[in-house]
Amino acid sequence: MATFFREKENRPAGPEWRKRLYNVIFEADTNAGKYFDILLIASILLSVIVVMLDSVSSLRNTHGSVLHGLEWFFTILFTIEYLLRLMCVRSKMAYSTSFFGIVDIISIIPTYISLILPGSQFLLVIRVLRVLRIFRVFKLVQYITEAELLLKALRASSRKIIIFLFTVLTMVVIMGSLMYLIEGEENGFTSIPSGIYWAIVTITTVGFGDIVPQTPLGRALASFVMILGYSIIAVPTGIVTSEMSLVSMEERKKKRKRLTCSKCGHDDHDEDACFCKYCGVRI
Repeated sequence: MATFFREKENRPAGPEWRKRLYNVIFEADTNAGKYFDILLIASILLSVIVVMLDSVSSLRNTHGSVLHGLEWFFTILFTIEYLLRLMCVRSKMAYSTSFFGIVDIISIIPTYISLILPGSQFLLVIRVLRVLRIFRVFKLVQYITEAELLLKALRASSRKIIIFLFTVLTMVVIMGSLMYLIEGEENGFTSIPSGIYWAIVTITTVGFGDIVPQTPLGRALASFVMILGYSIIAVPTGIVTSEMSLVSMEERKKKRKRLTCSKCGHDDHDEDACFCKYCGVRI
């Protein structure tokens, strides 16, 4: 997970110019590298805005040629950037199969495909994924550890959440079927699937209002479903929060066991130890 937002370790070997180019393109510790990444992120955002504007028919009709030119300008710019990245890394395959390598190539392919399949250029909005490089520019990688804790909690609670979703699914099928029997086609509930749709919309507290019960019994059932929706909405949050607390506690215990005594250098202390069990010094 910690390497998910970073390119694979792929430092170049060979000429000095490749090392300097690598430092500018892949490293954010130098001023040149930081300015390059900020300029790249600004270009990505502008290119996504151009694609969005091109999807507006009125703007496309009046400024289509300008937007089309800008789209190709950014595509060629990102193509050159991708080729420079391949040029300065030691293993081109390692970079091209990394997360950012795949995102980089996917972000430029749609424009070239649009020459054969018109309309595919709108897939260029996936360029916004490249803004994830901001994690490296602004030193946000330190928060990846917290993301790992959240991921562990979600994995630990996956079975409970699946059971919860299965229970909710059973409830909406029952409630939708009952509403179909109570209201009938004359009140908009034309089938059991339409009743299930109403139950899902109601129990999730979305409430589109396109199908509304008309009979007193139907409204009573609807009131029950609404209250039921509010009562179960906090269940998944409680499950994940509980698992997060357990995972966080386990991580703290592991971190405690890895603490090294400042005097004797031993680790592997007890989880609740305040003093070193080898020399007695306070940990």
